[in-house]
Amino acid sequence: MLIKQLFALFDPPEHIKLVFVRIGGTGKRDALACGFRAISRQSPPPGSVTAVVDGDSMLSDGLIAKCAPFFTMFPNLGALTTDENCEVEGNWLFREWYTVRFAQRNIYMSSVSLSRRVLTLTGRMSMFRTDIIVDPEFIERVELDWIDHWRLGRFKFLTGDDKSSWYHLLSHGYEMLYIPDVDVITIETPPDPSFVKSSVVLMRRWFGNMLRTNERAIRLGPKIMGWFPWISIIDQRISMWTSLTGPVLAILATIAVTPFALVYYILWIGITRYIITISLLASRPRVSALYPFFLYYNQLVGSLVKTVILFRLDKQKWTRQNTTLSAQRSSLSERLINFGSSYVHAFSIVLFVTVLAAGSGMLRLPDFVFWYNLIKY
Repeated sequence: MLIKQLFALFDPPEHIKLVFVRIGGTGKRDALACGFRAISRQSPPPGSVTAVVDGDSMLSDGLIAKCAPFFTMFPNLGALTTDENCEVEGNWLFREWYTVRFAQRNIYMSSVSLSRRVLTLTGRMSMFRTDIIVDPEFIERVELDWIDHWRLGRFKFLTGDDKSSWYHLLSHGYEMLYIPDVDVITIETPPDPSFVKSSVVLMRRWFGNMLRTNERAIRLGPKIMGWFPWISIIDQRISMWTSLTGPVLAILATIAVTPFALVYYILWIGITRYIITISLLASRPRVSALYPFFLYYNQLVGSLVKTVILFRLDKQKWTRQNTTLSAQRSSLSERLINFGSSYVHAFSIVLFVTVLAAGSGMLRLPDFVFWYNLIKY
């Protein structure tokens, strides 16, 4: 009733319709698929555009008028997304943390968009060419997306519908744009009063969506994606390890070389993160003195979270609805897979530290003669 009253309040022209789509509480993917099919039944005209907007997003004045013409300017444009600002419920720490993330996002997305590709089509607000979203293949991918993993088997995606739509457009050769001077205001509600718990929970969802789609995007190759977006996707996969190189080497050097190594590293982090904070003024009119701490927190904790997810891609959970993906395996298979995930993860961490220690000269590996004699005898 409220929505109908608001709709009538604006006194829209006769050609504008308000259509309700009701489904059971089976998740966002099903809701989007039903919505896309409802649009298809309206027989939208050729060249029309569809905006997919979350219920907790507020559009800025003139957003549609500013974004829609791009689909006429670029005939191969499949979708676009915009900048985001946020209103955060909770203490001030959450607000500053979200703000620095959106500032970085604005720079990264603007950079990649120069290649007429983006790294994600955010579910907060993205616009699509209607011919795409009424395509049965697109609807099916959004509704039921899955991957085959060499160790985890086949599992479907619970979250990450925006990554599914992004991959579909990417694999079909469509261009995508990021519009940095148009923004959407999002309402952010942290899932827990604790900052650390909330940030880790959110990172698990964000980075899980990224890593589940990352590998198949890499397989598309630079011919389809373009070189810079393709390299950016590869960087997503290796940066979780390179970001841990500094702290691991600092700890090793403190143990094996000098107790001042960690002090030098902390000074280096302070200087470099301060410079990065100043550079964010290119994206936002103000920065905070807390940004250097949040930048390093995101790097360190984010990398640790990514390494955990990398070996447990099948573990998914909605942060708001507290919905998890039901297991399709027997209890024995589930235990064996969980053990394998922990084993491969631990082995990778040990190998990573060993390679860094050996490469820096703090660990001497046996030479060729030792291995030859060991094999011989």
